[in-house]
Amino acid sequence: MGFVKLCVNVDHIATLRQARGGSEPDVITGAILCEENGADGITVHLREDRRHIQDADVLSLKKIVRGIYNLEMGLSGDIMEIAKKLIPNQVTIVPEKREELTTEGGLDVKRYLGRIKMAVKDFQALGILVSLFIEPEIEAVRYSRESGADLIEIHTGTYTNALDESDRDKEYKRIFDAAEHAVKIGIGVNAGHGLNYKNIIPIVKIPGLREVNIGHSIISKSLFTGLPEAVKSMVAAIRGFQG
Repeated sequence: MGFVKLCVNVDHIATLRQARGGSEPDVITGAILCEENGADGITVHLREDRRHIQDADVLSLKKIVRGIYNLEMGLSGDIMEIAKKLIPNQVTIVPEKREELTTEGGLDVKRYLGRIKMAVKDFQALGILVSLFIEPEIEAVRYSRESGADLIEIHTGTYTNALDESDRDKEYKRIFDAAEHAVKIGIGVNAGHGLNYKNIIPIVKIPGLREVNIGHSIISKSLFTGLPEAVKSMVAAIRGFQG
């Protein structure tokens, strides 16, 4: 397997723009800089409440993203229709609650299996890869495979938020075991949420990892170093610790 790919989530560039209104900072310029400096693709989450990324952003990004274009989305009818017209390389289906600051947990694949199966079928018919954002649980991996999805994205938030080494080790084992099972039953593995320049290092070593989606830590670092350097540093962190 080759290097783990980095898709940079540029939602927080849009968050800063929306705080003031207007057009700055420009999401498109940010995406171009990310790819020019080593990112393998761009991720955005088009939320129902449009709190950061807007419809115009996803359309403009389609024209300029050279690598993986990953659209995160809930199972909302209007968002699904946008995705079908847009045809990104990949959609990642996530749970979504209006009151949350960011996606708080994994998708309940068992509960929504019927709807997910239909969405997977529709997207795959258009040549779009489908990933499901799930908790690092064996049952969730199994239901994801049953849905027909191409990939899972393992939610790493509990691992990244662990307060001590013991809890962090426990959460890492859950991630490792879920990834290992995914490889065994034939579904691809991505990972994301809360990953930064330090906690990414063990994650790169999980079985079958194909891609990580990272936004907040890169955009935060860019405030002090500039976006090109922030992206290059993350690429170095990811690639420097792969066997």
